[in-house]
Amino acid sequence: MLLAAALGCAGGDDAAPPINAGPIGMTPAAGTGTPPAPIDAGPQTPARGADASSPVDAGPPRPDGAPAIDAGPPDASGAPDAASGGAGTSSMPRMDAATPNDAAPEDAAPPGDAAMGGEPDAAPGDDDRCDDSVLDPSRPPATLMLSGATGTHDPTVIESNGVYYLWNTGPRIPAKTSPDLRQWRDAPAAFGSGNPAWVAREVPGATDLWAPDVSFFGGQFHLYYSASTWGSNSSCIGHATRPSLESGSWQDQGSVVCSNHGSRDDWNAIDPNVVVDAEGTPWLSFGSFWSGIKAIELDMSGARANDDLHSLATRPRDVEGAVEAPVIVRRCGYYYLFVSFDKCCSGVDSTYNIRIGRSENVIGPYLDREGKSLLQGGGSLLVMGNSRFHGPGHNSVLFTEDGAYNIYHSYDGQQNGRATLRVSELRWNDTKWPVSGGP
Repeated sequence: MLLAAALGCAGGDDAAPPINAGPIGMTPAAGTGTPPAPIDAGPQTPARGADASSPVDAGPPRPDGAPAIDAGPPDASGAPDAASGGAGTSSMPRMDAATPNDAAPEDAAPPGDAAMGGEPDAAPGDDDRCDDSVLDPSRPPATLMLSGATGTHDPTVIESNGVYYLWNTGPRIPAKTSPDLRQWRDAPAAFGSGNPAWVAREVPGATDLWAPDVSFFGGQFHLYYSASTWGSNSSCIGHATRPSLESGSWQDQGSVVCSNHGSRDDWNAIDPNVVVDAEGTPWLSFGSFWSGIKAIELDMSGARANDDLHSLATRPRDVEGAVEAPVIVRRCGYYYLFVSFDKCCSGVDSTYNIRIGRSENVIGPYLDREGKSLLQGGGSLLVMGNSRFHGPGHNSVLFTEDGAYNIYHSYDGQQNGRATLRVSELRWNDTKWPVSGGP
């Protein structure tokens, strides 16, 4: 079975091959702020993990993109990390603490096979996941204990035939695989021999590719990614496809949408994410700073369907419009828009936090728990940092047979601000609002 998750900064280098997963390489075709209290849906979940060392340069704060970030030292568990290219060691699954006093809860059940094919939103005609990922008030969502190649930024995850595939920001779109969402090892980058030729032509100066998103619709897998440069909103979102993750390679399809290319735009074409609506139509949301989050309709090949541009979320100029990294999923009559507020990419000084709004329509309006529109700066707090894990953000959402997971990066204060993969359980309460483990 297939299943996707969706999540602009950097990850580990290429290294070991995937875990019994076949090739996944790619072939080219030619502002800060203090967040308000979290939503009232169960306790927030500070996490506990292992010590590490060695300083990591998280790069300067970005207005619209991200630097490459060193994967950092091996995990304290002894598993080689992304920079080393080694495989994670096998051990019993462990779970980070999911209670405010850092007491460790029992381990969550391991994720099962994907609940449906490919994309993280329910297919037309299904039950819309009303019975999936329901919150048990006696057991707050927990955070998984991870090992292996956990250095990552802006992760996106999809499951295929029992293997979890992850791509993240970095040179040629770095990749990882896992058999269980806990043990991770590096895999070949998406573009094995270099960026597609169009990137240098359309976005001069772009090197690393940012914030990928992987999905499945129209009978094939789709990889969307960002090409941009520091401090600029002259950017493009690229697109590649392949029929299988177990064989073959990605075939690049060129850019699907660009900002400030023959036009004057106050938005930024980075941080893509695909959602398939209840009628089976795919939509691409994207955006970072400037006038915020936008969406366009796609056709079933993954190309842009028309010239319409829809606005989903924005923030005031006095906080530099600091909203980005949209993710939309559909569950039980609502579309849920996850976004990241404030500043990423600054190590322990990062103030990133994950917000949420919902709508009965895929293109909005999205409202938070207090009824404030995300177009007016609204957004209920879902995950914020703690004394160790700073600036959680740029998340993906993954549905499995055993429940949903919130997948994101955070900056580990015990590893000098290293950008680190985090995987937390995600559940919905009786008022249909999500509750996440974390940070």
